[in-house]
Amino acid sequence: MTRVKICGLSKPEHVKAAVDAGADAIGFVFAPSSREVTIEQAQSLASTIPNTVLKIGVFVDASKEQLQQTFKEVPLDYIQYHGDESPEFIREVGLPSIKALSIASEDDVKRAATYDVDFYLFDTPGVEYKGGSGKTFDWSLLENAGVTRKQMILAGGLHADNVQQAIAQVRPYMVDVSSGVEIDKQKDSERIHTFIQLAKGRSGTDDNDRN
Repeated sequence: MTRVKICGLSKPEHVKAAVDAGADAIGFVFAPSSREVTIEQAQSLASTIPNTVLKIGVFVDASKEQLQQTFKEVPLDYIQYHGDESPEFIREVGLPSIKALSIASEDDVKRAATYDVDFYLFDTPGVEYKGGSGKTFDWSLLENAGVTRKQMILAGGLHADNVQQAIAQVRPYMVDVSSGVEIDKQKDSERIHTFIQLAKGRSGTDDNDRN
């Protein structure tokens, strides 16, 4: 079954809605964004999340010191690199990692192979901020991504009406949603619940197919 990450959460009621609905990961944004949170806010929210749910911090070109401090103090399970971080920098930081890649062409997809990370998040290029455009990209570009399905996280413009199609076509390990569960740029508990139920309702994709 495909895992689900709800990203950009900043309010206790939305964290609870995501956890109660069966989210596998919660994303906290520590970069300039309408969804940005402080370490203190993330600490408070994380304290209510069970250990079975991953806590992922989203950063854009943060310093090594900031990454390590936030990872320890929240605490987080993974760092999601959403900027221009080099493979060498990510190795130097030395924390469990997800590299987000903005996909507009096959060359963008091929960049994934240059990174030695735990997961690769394929997203749509951002407009105002990096990521979070609310639009999809051409999923067929991922057919020759050069990484296993078990390392693939799909993001970019996902919502209740297209998540099952996305899972059927891409067969990712995890899907990631933020604006797709919002109303007027605010998270909505009902949309969070609906998205998770639809994403997890697909049982036709066997784990053996993701190798």
